[in-house]
Amino acid sequence: MPRTVLFCATVDYHFKAFHLPYLKWFKEQGWNVHVAAKGSMPLPFVDKKYDIDIKRSPLQASNLAAYRDLARIMDENQYSLIHCHTPMGGVLARLAARKKRKLGAKVIYTAHGFHFCKGAPLKNWLLYYPIEKGLSSLTDCLITINEEDFRLAKGLRKAMRTEKIHGIGVDTERFQPVDEAEKQRLRKKYHLNEDDFILIYPAELNVNKNQSLLIEAAALLKDRMPNIKLVFAGKGQMEKEYSRLAEQKGIAANIRFAGFQKEIHEWIQLADVSVASSIREGLGMNLLEGMAAGKPAVATDNRGHREVIKNGINGFLIPQGDAGIFSDRLLRLYHSADLQKQMGEAGRRTAAVYSQKRTVKEMADIYSSFMKNETAERRLKG
Repeated sequence: MPRTVLFCATVDYHFKAFHLPYLKWFKEQGWNVHVAAKGSMPLPFVDKKYDIDIKRSPLQASNLAAYRDLARIMDENQYSLIHCHTPMGGVLARLAARKKRKLGAKVIYTAHGFHFCKGAPLKNWLLYYPIEKGLSSLTDCLITINEEDFRLAKGLRKAMRTEKIHGIGVDTERFQPVDEAEKQRLRKKYHLNEDDFILIYPAELNVNKNQSLLIEAAALLKDRMPNIKLVFAGKGQMEKEYSRLAEQKGIAANIRFAGFQKEIHEWIQLADVSVASSIREGLGMNLLEGMAAGKPAVATDNRGHREVIKNGINGFLIPQGDAGIFSDRLLRLYHSADLQKQMGEAGRRTAAVYSQKRTVKEMADIYSSFMKNETAERRLKG
């Protein structure tokens, strides 16, 4: 009888965007694959999908119902492995899996970026650190994607296995450089001008992603760089506020709210620079995708961006909240095609380290170690 793995996250798009190669890997090993998350999005490589209304905030009372649903699902199925992602998906799934762990199931949690980190508000440490500390006793393996989180994870509980992997993997075949002719074809396809200097930020429009900083930086450049075009590829609750800010700064014509884009690799390929302004980041996937496509990166200094940007080599790190330095670094790239090329080539080498091929192997090694242990335990019991 095939063994079964359960993947859990807050929303199902998380798996669509980041984890299909891992779902596929389990199918190739002959396992059944179940997914529990909010949403009705069809997912390949999945045998059974549960729509669970998980809220992002730990203070939402409705998460109690989500916890009960997860516990019921786990009671109804024989899971050998349970792999949870996202903060609330990780909290609820690990709590719900307590009974299954006693029966031999192994629970893995991937932290895509702890809410408690260097520079995080005190309230984050007071709320999220004790939660993660308590849940460490319900976790067989905690996986991190940056060095700072790895060090924090090792301090949560000495007996807990901790691993660091190179992110969730960049598809370096999809995200790759294109020549000038293809770049211009793509610009024409998406109604952008040939001579635009395009900055691309594929991200949800929210407070943490802090797109207001990019709007401020673009406003400082509008006279010296009239052809600047800032593209926000994503949706979110802050879209109207950011749009109003662009109007107030007089640069609405220089900003494109492109919404969610299925062919995001094309948008990155037609751009000149990848930018990111987030306050907190686990790694900076959009920057790595840009690097894979040969784009220099300019981003705020946080643990995730520090992990991938070598300041002055493949991009620039900017102090949090400093629109002036952000605009200065963009201007340096604008005036130097050689610097763009040099940083783009260095970025390609960085992206190769974080390739999907590598991360699938890293995760396969972790999964396989639990599979081997389970097989050995069964033999001993037999």
